[in-house]
Amino acid sequence: MLEEYIYKGKQKLRCGYTTGSCAAAAAKAACEMMITGENVDTVELMTPKGILLNLDVLDIEINTSFASCAIQKDSGDDPDITNGIFVYAKCEKIPFGIEIDGGVGIGRVTKSGLDQPVGAAAINSVPRKMIENAVSEICEKYDFHSGVKITVSIPKGVEIADKTFNPRLGIVGGISVIGTTGIVEPMSNTALIETIRTEEKMLKAQNINNLLLTVGNYSKTFLAEKMPFALDKSVTCSNFIGEAIDCALELDFESVLIIGHIGKLVKLGAGIMNTHSKQADGRMDVLVTCAVLADADVNVLKKLPDCATVDAALAELDKVGKIEDTAKILMKRTQHYLDAKVKGEMKTAAVMFSDKFGIIGKTEFADELITKITEEYNG
Repeated sequence: MLEEYIYKGKQKLRCGYTTGSCAAAAAKAACEMMITGENVDTVELMTPKGILLNLDVLDIEINTSFASCAIQKDSGDDPDITNGIFVYAKCEKIPFGIEIDGGVGIGRVTKSGLDQPVGAAAINSVPRKMIENAVSEICEKYDFHSGVKITVSIPKGVEIADKTFNPRLGIVGGISVIGTTGIVEPMSNTALIETIRTEEKMLKAQNINNLLLTVGNYSKTFLAEKMPFALDKSVTCSNFIGEAIDCALELDFESVLIIGHIGKLVKLGAGIMNTHSKQADGRMDVLVTCAVLADADVNVLKKLPDCATVDAALAELDKVGKIEDTAKILMKRTQHYLDAKVKGEMKTAAVMFSDKFGIIGKTEFADELITKITEEYNG
């Protein structure tokens, strides 16, 4: 068990190790057993993060043509669907070089824009390099000059693939072997943000230049009614609006349009780019500020902070005919903060809606970007 910890507030959380680390460790052990013909009970692996792993080698099989073994995934205190699965590596002798492929439970790439080309096993670049380095170390240790083929498999991967983002990303038949540091940090948002980046890369590879971001199920329902053609080409960023915009800048999109329920997006009016309530709330503070600037009656203003939801606050503003004026100010503030985020490097806009009141407002460039997206996505 890895004794490496991080702190989240007052919580002490144990780290784990990635599927990439498991695959590299299994490949290292399998390679040594193929060369020597002897069991390897434990294997050491230095991760890219600089943390040394000492892992038990399980389910060993050695014969005259190959060696195979497994490493059990340990996600530490992270609620990871892959925790406890067995990651296998089979090592076979080939004439020269190091070949790496995927077997049962490893997905195959079917769409461009991912870490690996179409048709390849979904074993990402860093795990591939880890496997290659681990195998090279063993070959050098035993002065082994033939080539080696490593086949990574995760039998449980077939079963759990549908519970991951893989089907949406165009990875079929199993899960991915991933990890950039080799270590899983509990409760980290890294994997979700990387999924957002990957989806954006895939769209860019399809020559999409105007990105449509949504923030959740309400957004999808809205799109299904108003822009059904965009459902499969939108990227859901959840609370990570700022990170999704950063990825879009990195990938040189021309514009970003954000469509979402005002209950989330109202926070953009204060420049809050991570809309999770644990990061910042400020919903009513933003609405009160905008309503003040819209000259709403003081008695209404006093009611807003006690509203449990933004829809409830909008209902109070509706009673005095101040939704439209308040929304105009909110849209101006939102556009200001979006512009500040991208610093003139791309055009941005937002559309906010409510279940009860429909479209609440659009920022300055929203209609322009809707037209561009409609033309591009239907083209």
